[in-house]
Amino acid sequence: MTRARFLGIDWGTTHRRAMLLGPDGELLDLRRDEEGSLACRGRFRAALQDLLRAWPAAGDAPVVMAGMVGSALGWQEVPYLDAALPLQRLAQHLVPVADAPAGARWFIVPGLCWRGAQGRADVMRGEETQLLGAAALGVGEGWIVLPGTHSKWVLLQRGAVAALRTCMTGELFAALRERGTLAPLMAEPSLDADADFDRGVQALGDEELGHALFGARARVVGAGAPAAGTAEYVSGLLMAAEWRDALRRGLPPGQPVRLLGEPALAARHARCARHFGCRTERLDPQAAQLAAWRAFHDHLSVLP
Repeated sequence: MTRARFLGIDWGTTHRRAMLLGPDGELLDLRRDEEGSLACRGRFRAALQDLLRAWPAAGDAPVVMAGMVGSALGWQEVPYLDAALPLQRLAQHLVPVADAPAGARWFIVPGLCWRGAQGRADVMRGEETQLLGAAALGVGEGWIVLPGTHSKWVLLQRGAVAALRTCMTGELFAALRERGTLAPLMAEPSLDADADFDRGVQALGDEELGHALFGARARVVGAGAPAAGTAEYVSGLLMAAEWRDALRRGLPPGQPVRLLGEPALAARHARCARHFGCRTERLDPQAAQLAAWRAFHDHLSVLP
């Protein structure tokens, strides 16, 4: 295999996704494992060295890491940058890893902090790198949704983050499924996942989300609805709450919202958006991530 010239790692809370790039920024290989920041606490350096040993083609290529690896719960806390910073300038703010071995070129990408009126603030780590990739692919304006454990709604203007709003949709779904009064019902498999999801989206209406979630139980124990599909129903409620909130806050329904994330989650968001009369376009998450790593690769390749 061609010897790599760059290694980019999206080091999230539960997963680690790595890409090896060649001399011209071409993708040589990629790997994904469960060595997320929670699993690697206290042994980040060893975890990276294990990856490099198992991947001989990486050699001594520079390593750039994004995501929770740079958080207070990660390897080395890296301060947030102001979200008004143009995304194309992210590469100029890479932070060297303090305890990297002598001669190693290991860096962490800072996250972004958005500050609004009345002291409001929101933050991201890892998504800024995906947004850089999207911008490199020509997406410099408009709304982008990055679904996940913490779903990010981002307004890009002139290549920078003009607005940011995070919804804990994925985390709430996981918590409801693991414990509480809804958990036993959510363990029942769905016979028609799309239909159950749609029922949840439609059921939200103007209801307060907390009340609608209790209704997911009441419909089974009080109205005789089958327990099967409750997880998909709850997923529909939670995702519909995101879109309803976005529209109430001024999301233009006629403008397409770009979806940047895992295909299954992006497909659910697209389905939910249609219920609210919104148009969506899907961006390839791997292409965006690769474009971002190429931007960092190009920056480092011209440094002494």
